[in-house]
Amino acid sequence: MHSTAPKGHSFDEAPEDCIHCEIRRLAICAVLKEEELAAMMAITRYRSLAPGEMIFEEGEPARSLYNVASGTVRIYKLLPNGRRQITGFLFPGDFLGLASPKAYAYGAEAVTEVNLCQFDSAAFKSLVDRFETVKSRLLERANDELTVAQEQMLLLGRKTPLAKLSSFLLRLARNNARWERPVDTIELSMTREDIADYLGLTIETVSRTFTKLKGDGVIALPERTRVVIKEFEKLEEIAEDFE
Repeated sequence: MHSTAPKGHSFDEAPEDCIHCEIRRLAICAVLKEEELAAMMAITRYRSLAPGEMIFEEGEPARSLYNVASGTVRIYKLLPNGRRQITGFLFPGDFLGLASPKAYAYGAEAVTEVNLCQFDSAAFKSLVDRFETVKSRLLERANDELTVAQEQMLLLGRKTPLAKLSSFLLRLARNNARWERPVDTIELSMTREDIADYLGLTIETVSRTFTKLKGDGVIALPERTRVVIKEFEKLEEIAEDFE
C-alpha cells in the first residue's frame, strides 16, 4: 500500500526488518509471530515530523493509527475559550489514535523530531480481525489508556501544585524504567508551558514549584531540560499530597 504524504510531512517505506526495531519490545507488535509481523509490515508506512508539526487535528476523520517510533508527542483538547489542555505525552512504543473510531477526539503534535509507524485504519482493523494476538495486545493498550486517563483526572483534581509536578516527574521516571535507563535522571523534551498546560497550572507556578523542589533538596536542575531526582521517597510522599 502506498500513500501520498501531506505537505510538510515525509513518508518512507516501512523498515525491511522490523524484528530488529529498537522499540519493538515496547510496541503493539512485540508479541507478534513471524506471519503476523509480516502482515503488519505490509500495511505500515514510516512518517517523520519536525518539532511542532501536526500529526492530526481534533475532529479530523480518523483514517490512520500510529505507533511512536522515536521522539515525544503531545495530545491535547481545545477548550471553548481557545486555550488548550494537554491530556498526555506519548513516547517511543506508545500507540496513538486507538480511541478514535470515526474522528480523532483530540489533536496530536510533535514536541521533538518524531518518527511514526502509520497504519491505515481499515487495514489495521482487518489485521486485528485476523490475528488474536493483535487483538489481545490492542486490549492491553486500551486498558493502559484508561489507566492513564484516570491518573490524569486525579492529577487535575485536588492535588496541590507540588503534588502535580512530583507525580509528573515520577511518571517520566517510570518511562525511563521501561527503556532500562537511569530513573533518577529525566530529560525534559517538553517546555515549561507544555507542563503547565498538562498539569492545569500557570507557567509561573510550574517554575516556582521546580524551584521549591530544588530548594528542598528533592531534585537538582543541572540544566533547564534535565531533572535529577535526589530523594525518591520524598518525591513519592509529596506526590500523594492533596489540597
